[in-house]
Amino acid sequence: MQIGDLDAVMEIEPTIYSHPWTRGNFADSLRSGHSCWVMMEKDELVGYALMYLVLDEAHLLNISVAKAKQGRGLGRMLLSHMMAKARGYGALNMFLEVRPSNKNAIALYEDVGFNEMSVRRNYYPAENGREDAILMGLAL
Repeated sequence: MQIGDLDAVMEIEPTIYSHPWTRGNFADSLRSGHSCWVMMEKDELVGYALMYLVLDEAHLLNISVAKAKQGRGLGRMLLSHMMAKARGYGALNMFLEVRPSNKNAIALYEDVGFNEMSVRRNYYPAENGREDAILMGLAL
């Protein structure tokens, strides 16, 4: 991912999340040197993922596929790419937070081996207050 990709990213982000990341969130991740990737299909940006690394841990910050492209295995491919990148950077574990209401994401994470570690109460903004986050982890 590069700054020039942010227009396309910002076309996707608000269409798939009730509380999307801002352009500034993505720009900050790029400036901070996080591992930020886009998925292209022909000349169209169809997905993206961002993670940061601390010592031997990778934290998946955002992984997204355009709504019209979901259900085709692209999220699984993008997640596999991020796991491989994390291993390449020397990470031994990967962590992420996910909304309990995001059943499709949870099913994907569990299918590739992530396990629930704990719940972060009132972590996410939600339509009517706050929503918990499930903290999941995977040994790479």
